[in-house]
Amino acid sequence: MSGTAGSDGKRVLVAKPRGYCAGVDRAVEAVEQALEKHGAPVYVRKQIVHNKHVVETLSERGAVFVDETSEVPEGAIVVFSAHGVSPEVRDEAKARSLQTIDATCPLVTKVHQEAKRYAREDYDILLVGHAGHEEVEGTSGEAPTHIQLVESAADAENVTVRDPEKVVWLSQTTLSVDETMDTVRALRERYPTLQNPPSDDICYATQNRQVAVKAMAPQCDLVLVVGSPNSSNSVRLVEVALGAGAGAAHLIDYAREIDESWLDGVRTVGVTSGASVPEVLVRGVLDYLAERGWESVEEVTTAEETLTFALPRELRPSRAGR
Repeated sequence: MSGTAGSDGKRVLVAKPRGYCAGVDRAVEAVEQALEKHGAPVYVRKQIVHNKHVVETLSERGAVFVDETSEVPEGAIVVFSAHGVSPEVRDEAKARSLQTIDATCPLVTKVHQEAKRYAREDYDILLVGHAGHEEVEGTSGEAPTHIQLVESAADAENVTVRDPEKVVWLSQTTLSVDETMDTVRALRERYPTLQNPPSDDICYATQNRQVAVKAMAPQCDLVLVVGSPNSSNSVRLVEVALGAGAGAAHLIDYAREIDESWLDGVRTVGVTSGASVPEVLVRGVLDYLAERGWESVEEVTTAEETLTFALPRELRPSRAGR
């Protein structure tokens, strides 16, 4: 993917990496494999990933998305989304004799394990994240008596802990790196001995996509982020683009949502996509722009991603069958 700006100066910069991360790829494939193995319907608690197109496509194939485990018929198959669930949800599924397939992203599972470890050691855990996000609900459920949610640097003023020497911060995996560190700095001003997580909680893919956007944003009159409004990491990409110097930035699910007026006076358009967005939607945006004169496309590469995750164990071939 390469090109030089046309005679009118119009060009498109496409961020790389973009789109599906390893955890999303695994979760979507888990639902596809479950449908293939068991047939429809396969129930999915919450959206498997936060992307409208993915959910609609899987629904057409026989996936049934529910908000609560109680909506799944007893004994049926249910897939837990990439964002993870609390122990309470697992207990409810067991009580209803549900066959569970756990598509929780391994990087989210890592945060859950950290929460349980620090709770066992009787730490106060300050979880940086967004209230109501499924990932935050799942992590908080692992240690509800030890975890306090901190949404922003301003929230740091309202935090109280039992022992300032036993405090650690963890975070939702899909946040803005810069905003998270602002919040951590504010917390550390109050609690200088605040401990860091044993390893970085913000997902590698979330960080990589933000770095790529930062690299191209200063050159862009407009950045289009393909992603759904309930996708935390996609929303963060819009904020990162604006913070890094883009003239304007908008979140869209599909090319048809582009407002023609956004393109007035624009020469350089940046395009990226959140970690739960299939590449076909990015292609749709590039085709839309090409039809309007933005035919020159150049990739801005800041990292190569090679990480993959194995399917949930419930979907792996049995050793006897190999």
